[in-house]
Amino acid sequence: MLSVNQYFDGKVMSIAFEGPDGPVTSGVMAPGEYTFGTSQNELMKVTCGELVVRLPGSSDWQSFPAGTEFSIAAEQSFDLKVSKPTAYLCFYS
Repeated sequence: MLSVNQYFDGKVMSIAFEGPDGPVTSGVMAPGEYTFGTSQNELMKVTCGELVVRLPGSSDWQSFPAGTEFSIAAEQSFDLKVSKPTAYLCFYS
């Protein structure tokens, strides 16, 4: 079953589904700055565009263009800067 989620006044939208190894979301982010919290471990794969990310415990921003990925542990928060529409896949464990 699919479920559609919206965040930040519709600037971030995702479709959640159950993959063979657990929950997955596929989504798109419009330009903006966002802070997300995690309840599970997350593996974010950027599929189109670019996310500029400040990972937990870091003061530095890192660029993740299409074809790259990063992980966030459960019960953490992270900041994102998005300069152009960007698509992602997020795998939860």
